[in-house]
Amino acid sequence: MTHPQLLVHDRDDNVGVVVVEGLTAGTDMLCVVTADNSDFRLTVTDDVPIGHKVALGDLSEGDTVIKYGADIGRMVGPAAKGSHVHTHNLKTKRW
Repeated sequence: MTHPQLLVHDRDDNVGVVVVEGLTAGTDMLCVVTADNSDFRLTVTDDVPIGHKVALGDLSEGDTVIKYGADIGRMVGPAAKGSHVHTHNLKTKRW
């Protein structure tokens, strides 16, 4: 059995969380949606550390980021599908 490299918690999420060490650009990831145990494939375009996020589709500056079915912030820079989403392009809306 192959273990997932990316978990998506809710079908409405637009980012998933890397759950393996050493994920490298070009990896064809097995992605699992925990809400319904469905899966899909996505190629990661950057090296992404464990616990960091990956865009499930193209995200533009100003877009709201949804994780766990909740608004976790807004994009302050773009992220193409499969790319790393973190503090360099995502900020909280709290301040």
